[in-house]
Amino acid sequence: MFDETPISDHYRMNSFDIRIRTQSDVVILDIQGELDAHTAPVLEKELQKLIEEKTVKIIVNGSSLDYISSAGLGVFMAYIEDIRTVNGDIKITSLKSKVYNVFDLLGFPTLYDILESEDEAIKRFQD
Repeated sequence: MFDETPISDHYRMNSFDIRIRTQSDVVILDIQGELDAHTAPVLEKELQKLIEEKTVKIIVNGSSLDYISSAGLGVFMAYIEDIRTVNGDIKITSLKSKVYNVFDLLGFPTLYDILESEDEAIKRFQD
């Protein structure tokens, strides 16, 4: 059962939105809209905050993500090493095919678990 109460600020910026949920020790970031150079700092700030709180089992649900630029992809790359150093990970789920294609083009499936569903990602954290 998901706790859908936001654990952090709810951001609304241009056409980008982040909602935060938890399931046991996993934080789920529901990202929506366009993740680009203008909106990437919002995601960056949230990831920094989670690392500071030592909340490092992170699922990014991209089911409502319509667009991602290189700046958006850069946010994931900027924090993954810090998160994995403390035995955490970022798992990405539910991407639309046009967004997945951008991740795939740049080789992200070899660096990240990109999964069909949140349930799959949660099971990977439990293994």
